[in-house]
Amino acid sequence: MRRASLYIGRRAVLAFAAATFALARPARAEQFVPGTEDVPLMKDLTPVEGSDLVFDKPEGRIIEATARGKVARADVRNFYAAALPQLGWQPAASPDAWTRETETLHLDFKGHDGDLWVTFRLTPKK
Repeated sequence: MRRASLYIGRRAVLAFAAATFALARPARAEQFVPGTEDVPLMKDLTPVEGSDLVFDKPEGRIIEATARGKVARADVRNFYAAALPQLGWQPAASPDAWTRETETLHLDFKGHDGDLWVTFRLTPKK
């Protein structure tokens, strides 16, 4: 009997954790930053055609891609602050830089809120 209640207790905890995680997750990205399979593109950003540059080197991949949208810089930062840690990225020294394993991701902003351009630069970690 004790073993059965422990099993039910674990299942309840796991179900609660899964439900909490589902509620805490940011809105799912519809696509990824061009050239990547693992950096989500915020739904309010649209890739700038022809802006992506991809190199695969022995030291790691180098990717640069730009997206544009009628968004605020703070909203973009909040989206990536919520989404990237779920994919293994950790904040770096700069507020717009992230690291994961052997890579660094930088977000560069141009324009202004309402017409914002975001360039994603993925490089090998130095």
